[in-house]
Amino acid sequence: MILVGMPDSPYVRRVAVSLRLMGLAYEHQQVSVFRHFERFRSINPVVKAPSFVCDDGTVLMDSTLILDYAESLVEPSRRLTPQEAEPRKQSLRITGIALAAAEKCVALIYEQQQRPADKRHPAWIERVTGQANAAFAELEKLAPASGWMQGSRVTAADVVTACVCRFAQYYRKETTIDEGRYPKLAAHSARAESLPQFVAVPLE
Repeated sequence: MILVGMPDSPYVRRVAVSLRLMGLAYEHQQVSVFRHFERFRSINPVVKAPSFVCDDGTVLMDSTLILDYAESLVEPSRRLTPQEAEPRKQSLRITGIALAAAEKCVALIYEQQQRPADKRHPAWIERVTGQANAAFAELEKLAPASGWMQGSRVTAADVVTACVCRFAQYYRKETTIDEGRYPKLAAHSARAESLPQFVAVPLE
């Protein structure tokens, strides 16, 4: 199995860390949708990161769909998403909020890095920044004072939340997300980033 994409994407890193936590072996090809466009297109014509090449050559995309498939490959005890209805619902709620935060942060980064300065729309930037902060505020309410989002073990909710928080701070210049507003999230991110599976997939 081959994961394609750069770890400075929260979606790519989410998949990479999750695969490691589940004990699934994979090859990681760090191909950029910007710098290596033609190479990426040769793997996936849509040029979407992450892309995931299964053992039979099937190419999957979208981090959530990739991880849905990956979880089908391991026994239930190694899956990161709870299977019971209530814990699963809570996991999906946290994941949805974290992915919304990621989407808005990516939009802000693209606006600052890819759009010419004279074409930027301040009112739109303000709106997206507000949406991003609203998502982080919701995650702050859900973050535990210690431990993990859903109990004593790391779950899918922890991985996506930590990856998005680290991403927002790494691109702080573009996202303007102030970590100081979200102390529980900052502490949760630090706990997650100390795990060997996160250390093994540095964002830089």
